[in-house]
Amino acid sequence: MSAIMNFAIFPINKGDHIGEYVSKVVEHIKSTGFNFEFTPMGTIIEAATVPELLNIVEQAYEIMDPISDRIYCVMNMDYNKNKTNLIKSKRESVEKRIGKV
Repeated sequence: MSAIMNFAIFPINKGDHIGEYVSKVVEHIKSTGFNFEFTPMGTIIEAATVPELLNIVEQAYEIMDPISDRIYCVMNMDYNKNKTNLIKSKRESVEKRIGKV
């Protein structure tokens, strides 16, 4: 089984340059040991269960809470009981049709 989540969280009262704050969350995600990919619009994380992913979201809020009075978060998830390694398999499914992306 595998669950993947694309998610972004950031303070919206810190101006245009928020990399300093976003990097704190990405650093935490990196420390979890979960498979992940950072993208310009969010971070894709893969875990075995949805509760594991939701725990990462909760931890991200705990990181952002002392930084900002206003926090924006968006996420979407895909859970599949019958497959693992969804980040890789979804990419490969498209790449076998159109080549490397």
